[in-house]
Amino acid sequence: MTETDRRTPLEKVEALYEELVEWYEEGSDRELRAASKLLLIGLLKLKAHGGFGWQGLVEDYVLMLKQDPERFARILEANRGEGKKA
Repeated sequence: MTETDRRTPLEKVEALYEELVEWYEEGSDRELRAASKLLLIGLLKLKAHGGFGWQGLVEDYVLMLKQDPERFARILEANRGEGKKA
């Protein structure tokens, strides 16, 4: 199993974000542009697969990030977890 295979889904998304930031090179707002691309795709997938409550889930996460960033950080950290065992 390669190192890439051992990463959690969250770690893979973070790596993709870094790759997008690099792709924008010295462009203005490159971090914001990379994050926006991931958000656009994420929202589209949530709408397609999230069922009736997808919008509430998004609103809950946004509210949590605004009002309780420490809790949001803990959730992110918990999602790093351990890579899947083969």
